[in-house]
Amino acid sequence: MANEIAHTEIPAGGPPFPPFDRETFPSQLLWLAVAFAALYVMMSRLALPRVDLILTKRRQHIAGDLCEAERLKGDSSIAIAAYEEELAQARIRAQALFSEFCQRQAAEEEAGRKALDVRLNRRIAEAEERIATAKAAAMSNIRGIATEATIAIVARLTGGAPSDRRTVSAAVGKALQG
Repeated sequence: MANEIAHTEIPAGGPPFPPFDRETFPSQLLWLAVAFAALYVMMSRLALPRVDLILTKRRQHIAGDLCEAERLKGDSSIAIAAYEEELAQARIRAQALFSEFCQRQAAEEEAGRKALDVRLNRRIAEAEERIATAKAAAMSNIRGIATEATIAIVARLTGGAPSDRRTVSAAVGKALQG
């Protein structure tokens, strides 16, 4: 068993491998040409027209999609322009409303301020009138008090009261004026 070696070689002198056999070359070339011609005819008549039809449909579909996309792009551009125009108009209207509101508020505030000024001026005039009345009353009281004080001082200094009260009152009035 140790001397047995497995061989995979064909012993010399056996038949050659069929595709390399010189005797079968012409028939192989003939059948190659027939198979090629049949395959060519089948491909050119059946498969290639179908592939061409599919590619044509695909090109048309893609072209249609591109046209639709361009149309939609144009529509969206128009819609965007209209939106931007509406937005600009809305901003203008908002600014006009805001300006009108501010003017109205300013007019209301001005009217309120004027009404408040009128009320305050009336109250000031009333207060000044009351002050003038109170001052006049106080001045007349001061004249009376000053006259009484003068009579009392003269009576104390001279020992007798002055006889004419009008003269003392006129002297006090002159002193108060100037």
